[in-house]
Amino acid sequence: MSANVETITDWRDYYELTKPRVVMLIVFTAIVGMFLAVPGWPGAVPLLFGTLGIGLAASAAAVFNHILDARIDIHMLRTRGRPLPQGRVSERAALSFATVLAAISMALLWFVVNPLTAVLTFASLIGYAVIYTVYLKRATPQNIVIGGAAGAAPPVLGWTAVTGEVHSSALLLFLIIFVWTPPHFWALAIARKEEYAKVGIPMLPVTHGEAYTRLNILFYTILLAVITVIPYLTGMSGLIYLATAIVLDAFYLYYSIQMWRKPDDLELPMRSFKFSISYLGFLFAALLIDHYFLFQINL
Repeated sequence: MSANVETITDWRDYYELTKPRVVMLIVFTAIVGMFLAVPGWPGAVPLLFGTLGIGLAASAAAVFNHILDARIDIHMLRTRGRPLPQGRVSERAALSFATVLAAISMALLWFVVNPLTAVLTFASLIGYAVIYTVYLKRATPQNIVIGGAAGAAPPVLGWTAVTGEVHSSALLLFLIIFVWTPPHFWALAIARKEEYAKVGIPMLPVTHGEAYTRLNILFYTILLAVITVIPYLTGMSGLIYLATAIVLDAFYLYYSIQMWRKPDDLELPMRSFKFSISYLGFLFAALLIDHYFLFQINL
């Protein structure tokens, strides 16, 4: 009986290493990129194996991130309960797990989907797991801005999985996530400012103060609101998406303005952070729904 419990616990620990909630959002934006790449059905092979390959690569990057951050995670309240800091999974086992995930991902994408998607996915994996986690995160308060490029890649990966090429519309999807990332993560950084300072991570609130960070969050949110209108202006999407984007942007701007105006409200940063996750999910869902509504009209 105890052996079965241990097996279940081990499975859950490895599952936690993959950051499943983050990966689900990544995979969802990649799938939206696949469907937006063509007027109709993107095809079973790129949809199934492209999604699986991108998801496995994102999971591998998450595990590598856990390994590289284990020594600072133990000192942070938000991360100290993770499997590696608690010793429930060894670094060697986690490294083997991440390597297997990455290898399967690259094999699927290269041999079943197309080499371009494999190359771009590998670049994204290295960008997040190595360049961001090892260097940028510890080197500059602009870490999340520069490193955000890796996290913004999934829609492009989904697009190339279907078409085999990088399109300007895919880059627009990339731009939306790229600009969304700083206000999303800086809100969390404000809420966890003391923890980041304790472990020597130069997040913007630590190096430049909360007031400056809140102003930057407001700036990026305004920029995001402008950029999210571009899909409609370019004819990539229609009124369903536009209406959804306007409502979502209004709520996000409200949170950012309130954070700027009420620095003493300690709950606002986490509320903004949590809303930003829903924001991106609903925005990309609106892109998908609008795309097929327009497709049905044009039939």
